[in-house]
Amino acid sequence: MIPELRERFNGSYTESRYTALLSYLTKKSGIEIEFRVAETPVFVPRSLLDEMAEEGRALANRLISDTAYLAAARRAIPQGYSVANETPHPHFLTADFALVRNAGGELVPRLVEIQAFPSVFAYQVLLCTAYREVYGLPDTLGVFLGGLDEEAYLKLLALTVLDGHDPKTVVLTEVDPHRQKTRSDFYCTAKRLGIAVVDIAELKPIGDRLHYVDARGRLVPIERIYNRAIADELIGRQIQLPFDLTYPWNVEWAGHPNWYFLISKFSVPWLSDPANPHSVVPPAVFLSDFLEGRGRSKLAAAGVPLPAGSASDTVYSDLLLKPLFSFAGKGIQFDPTQAQLEAIPEERRGEYLVQQRMTFVPGIDTPHGMTQAEFRILYLWPDGAGLTPALSLVRLGRGKMMGVDHNKNQAWVGASAAFFPLR
Repeated sequence: MIPELRERFNGSYTESRYTALLSYLTKKSGIEIEFRVAETPVFVPRSLLDEMAEEGRALANRLISDTAYLAAARRAIPQGYSVANETPHPHFLTADFALVRNAGGELVPRLVEIQAFPSVFAYQVLLCTAYREVYGLPDTLGVFLGGLDEEAYLKLLALTVLDGHDPKTVVLTEVDPHRQKTRSDFYCTAKRLGIAVVDIAELKPIGDRLHYVDARGRLVPIERIYNRAIADELIGRQIQLPFDLTYPWNVEWAGHPNWYFLISKFSVPWLSDPANPHSVVPPAVFLSDFLEGRGRSKLAAAGVPLPAGSASDTVYSDLLLKPLFSFAGKGIQFDPTQAQLEAIPEERRGEYLVQQRMTFVPGIDTPHGMTQAEFRILYLWPDGAGLTPALSLVRLGRGKMMGVDHNKNQAWVGASAAFFPLR
């Protein structure tokens, strides 16, 4: 963190400015923001964000070039959710990092998870602008990565989503989008790109094409889908789509659904290297391997403290239990017991991982005490170009988990942004 910028911000902060920040976001996005917005951005050296960005890019390229890994990941796609016409690479990627102290006491990034799925690409630009304008942050502070400025970022986003198609033939699809907490991003995206926001359950199949009904009631054939629908939600809510996802529809995907599974928490055990104590990826294994003994040995070899016994009441305080394909922290279990691990049916144990629990360093000095930050690097990967780290997103919290849903009834926590000195 940058102490002088932190002190300057804290010294000039007022509640009226925070109220103005929320009003600005509401006015510009067209709706009230339903998730908690942090009172403050964070101020970090650019080198820290660049390090995270490069680590995430290297991990993604490693996975995409690993044919054995991709074959295993494809086998883990639930039946009925392997979509035809898979793209050679994902169009969107996010990599989440914690800041922890290593054995030498240095502050270093560690991967929380990596996911080939879109994030709030349009809303995050608005949030950065809101912080800058409402709090009077100087132009000497930047937010964009990969050599981009705001204009280049928005062009790259448009290229990735539209790929040259008429915006009227491109739709953003989600499950019940107008009731999602992230709908502010959907509306910002629609406004920026001129595309429609459509419930994926309302797409209409005719022949080999998918269609949507536009605002004037006309049936419009879809050329490209900016997919924001999460398979976990479709499965959990038992939503029956009016079309077969696996059919080779005559449509392009901006964010092909298969990549949600191919680069996900499923990848973390593959990326984990117990022989490399400096790896950015914390030790992790599949639950099935852990209970069979191989995974337990691997974690022990990586230096993860484990209790000696394995009685049913044994508590693994240094491990997290995570479902592979859940989103926004759903289903994560802290301090799992042996009984809880064994309670997961044997045939489903390959759908979970156990991972070393990381201790976030509380590095943000706020009027409500020291607060910890999780950094998300947002990447864009349009067809015919390279994977580009474009912007960061920050979540502030003081609880066990960093998501905004897990830091309710607190101040100076929530969704935030990172600013860095340009020179």
